[in-house]
Amino acid sequence: MTQFIKDYVSSCQQCSRNKNIHHKKFGLLKPLPNPNRPWICLSMDFITQLPLSNSFDSIPVIVDRFSKMVVFIPTMSSITSLYFSHLFIKNIFSKLFLPSSIVSDRGPLFVSSFWTNLFQQLKISRDLSTAYHLETDGQTERVNQILEQYLCMYFSYHQDDWNTWLPLAEFDYNNSDHSSTKKSPFSLFMEGIHNLTQFKSLKILLLESYQQKSNQYSKMSRENLKLP
Repeated sequence: MTQFIKDYVSSCQQCSRNKNIHHKKFGLLKPLPNPNRPWICLSMDFITQLPLSNSFDSIPVIVDRFSKMVVFIPTMSSITSLYFSHLFIKNIFSKLFLPSSIVSDRGPLFVSSFWTNLFQQLKISRDLSTAYHLETDGQTERVNQILEQYLCMYFSYHQDDWNTWLPLAEFDYNNSDHSSTKKSPFSLFMEGIHNLTQFKSLKILLLESYQQKSNQYSKMSRENLKLP
């Protein structure tokens, strides 16, 4: 009986013409590759057309695909690609890492010649999402929704103080367990840093060992040169 009802409803011509389709996308899922450490593979998007708050009306949302850690930056929708590169260096590169790849949409900033040349000089792979397919970077789109909900609940009635809530929203998101990783972005980020530090410590030990052997060989060579 249940199957009969499903078949009848799915074959209703009136419903097919007037209701939105909610089935999953056809074809095979091609997820983005999983990075092996924090802040080397990022996704980036803009929330725009916000009420003015201390002259800001936009938020670049940057997400680390490994730890799910986020960075929210208040800015203006009229910024140039040069100014945005300064924001990126100030808020991402100087505090975290230089990424190897960034996923973004095809907005004017991301396809500009300056941004393209900058990526080429820094050896960063630029992965542009497919037009009108938000699921290409669904993770960042979901973060946008959460941030907008947070601001709607906490900013003032006049909607002119949302920029003061951004640091708290960023901390709250990064300090909460993520549904996919079951850990907070902060904890995964610190674990990644710890592992990277251990790797660097190993490299230092190897260099020290190499230096000791090099000194021994140099000493032997000097002694051998003194022989008749």
